Amino acid sequence: MSRLKDNVNMGPKRLRELVSTGYVIAPGVFNGISAILAERAGFQAGYLSGSGVAGVMGLPDISVTTMDEVVYELRKIISISKLPIIVDVDTGFGEAINVIRTVRTMESSGAAAIHIEDQELPKKCGHLPGKKLIPEEDMIKKIYAAVEARKNPDFMIIARTDARAVEGLEGAIRRGKMYLEAGADMIFPEALETKEEFEEYARHVAPLLANMTEFGKSPLLSAKELGEMGYKIIIFPLTAFRASLLAIEDIYKNLKVQETQKNFINKLMTREKFYEIIGYKEYENEDKELSMKNVKLKK
Repeated sequence: MSRLKDNVNMGPKRLRELVSTGYVIAPGVFNGISAILAERAGFQAGYLSGSGVAGVMGLPDISVTTMDEVVYELRKIISISKLPIIVDVDTGFGEAINVIRTVRTMESSGAAAIHIEDQELPKKCGHLPGKKLIPEEDMIKKIYAAVEARKNPDFMIIARTDARAVEGLEGAIRRGKMYLEAGADMIFPEALETKEEFEEYARHVAPLLANMTEFGKSPLLSAKELGEMGYKIIIFPLTAFRASLLAIEDIYKNLKVQETQKNFINKLMTREKFYEIIGYKEYENEDKELSMKNVKLKK
């Protein structure tokens, strides 16, 4: 059966099952083909980063993308991948009333979970200076709205707090506890700065998501280390995206200078390999089967 066939969306239930038995690694997927490759590599979940959606468009992660643009990418991924997808919805695309629509749209579009953060608009990348937080009571209203809006109880509402950079570790812990009490299923403490801070946070708050983005404030810990601390989901938002950008930049530079790809053909995926990954023959066979069916028209 080709990937043209709609997948039955079991993402929310599957993600719940995975976190109940151990930790889950969710690499960043930024389009359909990256999701297929992540699935083929053996990952059991994927992560759609707001920064990744903006980055693919050549834009910065400062709230300039819209919910519709995130949903557009999500639906393309869900249509060809069975991975449960965790979606970054920034600040929920507005206030508490907007969060209701965001949750309903993401859930109906196939997301397994979303995370909402407590930054002011326009938000900033979690690992950059100058972040500002909304009052705790405003974030709690967003969490209430998100929990009430979901139809499937397995759909996970993850609350991200950027308080470490603004209110210190104690403030981040306090907010995490409050967000859990408000109904969040999991807490995402952004931009913790040492291994000891990850350990300390896990002693006070659970369950947790850890962000292992590169070139930021957090140390690059292994999923095993974080799993042993008690973190349930470990995301690698832009690892593959950054690697692809470096590879593309290198190819373009060489092509501009050499004006032929003959000298670096070994760096390119073959047509045969690409077709095998996307299931070209499966689509072709399905088309043949459909063309052979006898269709009786009513007169």
